[in-house]
Amino acid sequence: MREAVLAGQAPPYPVRPVIDESWRRVLRCGLDPERGAVGNPLALDELERRRRRSGIGAVLPTLREGLLGAADAARAIVVVSDADGRILWREGNSAVCRLADALGLTEGADWTETAAGTNAIGTALVVRRPLQVHSAEHYVRTHHPWTCAAAPVTDPRDGRLLGTVDVSGPASTLHPATLSLVTAVARLAESELDVCHRAELEQLRAVAAPLLSRMPGKALVTDPHGWTAAVVGMVPPRRLVLPRSSDGSGRVWLPSLGTCTVEPVPGGHLVRVRGDDADGPAVPQRVVLDVRRARHWSVTVSGDAGSWSQDLSPRHAELLVALAVHRPGRTAAQLSEDLFGTPRREVTVRAEMSRLRRTLAAVLDHRPYRFADHVHVDLRRPDPPGLLLPGSTAPVVTALR
Repeated sequence: MREAVLAGQAPPYPVRPVIDESWRRVLRCGLDPERGAVGNPLALDELERRRRRSGIGAVLPTLREGLLGAADAARAIVVVSDADGRILWREGNSAVCRLADALGLTEGADWTETAAGTNAIGTALVVRRPLQVHSAEHYVRTHHPWTCAAAPVTDPRDGRLLGTVDVSGPASTLHPATLSLVTAVARLAESELDVCHRAELEQLRAVAAPLLSRMPGKALVTDPHGWTAAVVGMVPPRRLVLPRSSDGSGRVWLPSLGTCTVEPVPGGHLVRVRGDDADGPAVPQRVVLDVRRARHWSVTVSGDAGSWSQDLSPRHAELLVALAVHRPGRTAAQLSEDLFGTPRREVTVRAEMSRLRRTLAAVLDHRPYRFADHVHVDLRRPDPPGLLLPGSTAPVVTALR
């Protein structure tokens, strides 16, 4: 099946869709199917810097405890990567580690699809869901003696992809429960991050409540990720998306609140809503939807009061791309067709659009859903078009490719 796809022919049997789509993405990159391009691992100082910066390091003990024993017994290794596909940690069976060295599966190595072809780590980063890749499902021939199962780990505070946890070993060690085990441990790590975040929010709330009790007008205190700790004079938003480019202080425009002033406080931000001021309401004039990169997408809203940026989840990126190419607007049924190929997923579409409009209310209208008429929309797509939102199977995206 792999040989047929590499030769540009129809495979004799159906290929798993996630593998077929990955093979075709890698084909477009021109990667050598015999040996790939894994090499030049990070220098030790850069590797240490990434380890310190990576949020996944905080749950490394949980990942080790959940997987190392089982992996070692099964003659496999545990591999942890960051969101860029760089291997940060690798532990497990010593004999398998030596085999992994020969393969290039070493600390600091790049295991994205563009460097290592179809593999559990790189492909899970693209599709953002747990995945097992076995033997000749790997794009690169030298990886065929291996099997691997990986699951992404996401930061519950902001939805940011932290990296992956993976169990890899010789193909003969394949066990059908490996993927379930890796997925369960990844979810346990995310739960641990969530518990730590709730404890931090409670500590911030103890500081924020007396501060806001003496303050007139509308104000709230959030943690660095925008989660509300305390509020006065207004209905508390569950989370406030703050400008990504902000230094944590000064006057900013927030789509959900309008013009505000932001001040740093220990452990977070104090946000004061200005309301009606002499400058009048801030009207956004331009939206830049940037989907050029493989795994990181953003929307930037700008106007007279400045600019504001937000990272996008894969689903929200798909929705905004659909609205950008259909400026007159789309009904919920039409967006359901755009994303799922059927008009019957309207409830899902409405729920996602409701989440989007909490932060982009000033630039998104509804009935039908569309970008506001006064806003100029700049959709920045990758070149070649085939690399647009690589993990997406939405009909609107595949048509643009």
